[in-house]
Amino acid sequence: MRDTVDIGMGRAARRGYHLSEIGIVPSRRTRDIDVVSMSWQIDAYRFDLPLVTTPSDATMSPATVAEVGRLGGLGVLDAEGLWTRYDDPSAILAELAEIDVDNDPDASIATKTLQRVYAQPVRDELVAQRVKELRDTGTVVAVRVSPQHTLRLAPGILSAGVDLLVIQGTIVSAEHVSASAAEPPLNLKTFIADLDVPVVVGGCTNYQTALHLMRTGAAGVIVGSAADEWSTTERVLGIGVPMATAIVDAAAARRDYLDETGGRYVHVIAAGDMETSGDIAKALACGADAVMLGEPLAMAGEAPAKGAWWHAAASHPKLPRGRFAHPDDLWPLGTLDEVLRGPSTTPEGYLNLFGGLKRTIAKAGYSDIKEFQKVGLIVTA
Repeated sequence: MRDTVDIGMGRAARRGYHLSEIGIVPSRRTRDIDVVSMSWQIDAYRFDLPLVTTPSDATMSPATVAEVGRLGGLGVLDAEGLWTRYDDPSAILAELAEIDVDNDPDASIATKTLQRVYAQPVRDELVAQRVKELRDTGTVVAVRVSPQHTLRLAPGILSAGVDLLVIQGTIVSAEHVSASAAEPPLNLKTFIADLDVPVVVGGCTNYQTALHLMRTGAAGVIVGSAADEWSTTERVLGIGVPMATAIVDAAAARRDYLDETGGRYVHVIAAGDMETSGDIAKALACGADAVMLGEPLAMAGEAPAKGAWWHAAASHPKLPRGRFAHPDDLWPLGTLDEVLRGPSTTPEGYLNLFGGLKRTIAKAGYSDIKEFQKVGLIVTA
């Protein structure tokens, strides 16, 4: 029976759980960490780490995307970001990193600066150039587009030779109703069916939407709106579903879709509410196949914005939904290698993220991610 509470007379709501409100219960055995595998595979592409990067300009440049690939994860470049608007956005990234948040208490200066630099139009030739740069590194090439601009940008991205296409917005549905006849909405099912490359799509926050997105033919579904302490989506839109509940619901949709199709598996990628290795472990324990990380990677010395952080929606020209985070005084906490694989010099779980995950899986008594998804959970709130 679902955990529901009465809000008032005649109206009830489901109880949702954040990752911080659940705990992992180890099994009756433990394993040696050396026998644990964290690898996962989506379509023909196999990765040593269950990591997909949030396509934020603060953390992902062509160089850092390639470095993430070298370290075993999947880096994603934003096809609507600064790297496709400017020949060299280094000066702009440096300007953003120097914003004085102490003299900008309401974040208006930071928001206006983001809106200004993102007002420059996306250039098709730069999109193709960035894809080529990524291909030249030998990494798996993954590029993100928003649902609103997929039909315009996707042909150039695909012709440039992308391996994976990520269609990501704050909230994405398989059925979008539009009043514009001149600009028809994206039909995900038709669009994906005509492609020769796998597509990852999201975010979504409930069972029904996850199932509908899986039925479009997507290879992976992003669960969550990538919200963290700097996201204001819930404050501005009132939309917010605790991540543990969202992941479990999407995992249930994955199971039902697997039965419905006779064996087609769609990967669940958790995005949001994760800062430490323990958060990552909880997301996978709830049923995610991989996690999408953003802010934790801003602490790496290779981060293009030198420790600053912002979400893509923070630069929206009419309704920004994210605060600008100034570089932390501790930046850099380590190299990208140290953030992902260690060794760690802090006991707080911000470094060696996937080394911590590997130890969790071993101590819980499992040998890989698929087995670990069956681990016992307990509500701690």
